[in-house]
Amino acid sequence: MQRRSLIQRAGIAGVLATGIAPAVHAQAAVRWRLASSFPKPLDTIYGGAEVFAKKISDMSAGKFQISVHAGGELMPPFGVVDGVQQGSVEMGHTVPYYYFGKNDAFAIGAAIPFGMNSRQMSAWMFEGNGRKLMNEFYAKYNIVSFPGGNTGTQMGGWFRKEIKTVADLKGLKFRIGGFAGKVVERLGVVPQNLPGGELYAALEKGTIDAVEWVGPYDDQKLGFNKVAPFYYYPGWWEGGPEVDFFVNDKAFAALPAEYKAMVEVAASHAHMDMQAKYDARNPTALKQLVGAKTKVLPFPKAVLDASFKASMELYAELAVSNPEWKKIYSDYRAFQKDQILWFRFAESRFDEYMQSVTL
Repeated sequence: MQRRSLIQRAGIAGVLATGIAPAVHAQAAVRWRLASSFPKPLDTIYGGAEVFAKKISDMSAGKFQISVHAGGELMPPFGVVDGVQQGSVEMGHTVPYYYFGKNDAFAIGAAIPFGMNSRQMSAWMFEGNGRKLMNEFYAKYNIVSFPGGNTGTQMGGWFRKEIKTVADLKGLKFRIGGFAGKVVERLGVVPQNLPGGELYAALEKGTIDAVEWVGPYDDQKLGFNKVAPFYYYPGWWEGGPEVDFFVNDKAFAALPAEYKAMVEVAASHAHMDMQAKYDARNPTALKQLVGAKTKVLPFPKAVLDASFKASMELYAELAVSNPEWKKIYSDYRAFQKDQILWFRFAESRFDEYMQSVTL
């Protein structure tokens, strides 16, 4: 046994001496920079990039290092696509709908009003045509995308005054993320697209009348309840918003196969980790907000109905004017219809019952 062990050790030593070591150890060191769209204090959504970078480092034994930079540190929070496209940074962590001004089809890669929930979105991206269609579209911007997190269905935001009818929305200066502004604009709202780091000051000063961000955990950190008493739900424009890692296509192509696989695995890990954290942390934050006299209210059905109608009208118009939107949206909506059919049975009935009983 000792002789065999010595031979085995000698054999391994011989392999290492010849340089034919395990693939990861043979790879040259790689250093990338990642530009986030989010501020550091939002540890869950900003933290998704840190979770990703740590997993990459762990899997590569420290050979592949990615430094994470908060929104505004290397470029403006909404400048991430430009930075990745131009190769100023190798990758970014952002929400695709921020860039609807370039093309409305960006929004489908994150969330559109009355779109899929987080599980349905992941199903479309991983098992449907979602990732394929979105990456075909992103290729025009020199980008390859990977999943980077999901918040789950978001809250509808903080309002200075109560919203009882659709008429109460008219003239309201509402910070609402990206593409959804096109819908609320049809209801008389004046949409404002501001990054997370600027929201509290704008709401406190009255520059805006209402703000939506994510949900209780992040919203409590930003202190919105101190200046706006009414907290509405649901965020019908963000049923399952996907955050993405955008990677410059040339930088990704230059990676060895092992590192490409690490990017894919680490992204999926960060994607799951983010929603798990939100689901775990939101309940406590919501209870604390209610304890601090926050008024948590549902949007009236009339508001939801008017918003749904405006959304469908917008989508029909875009299908005529934007062929890229039409191609991706057609597949998205067909997939969503089947998902709604399935969720109507086991999932919805189970959830409905569990919410009706006392544990």
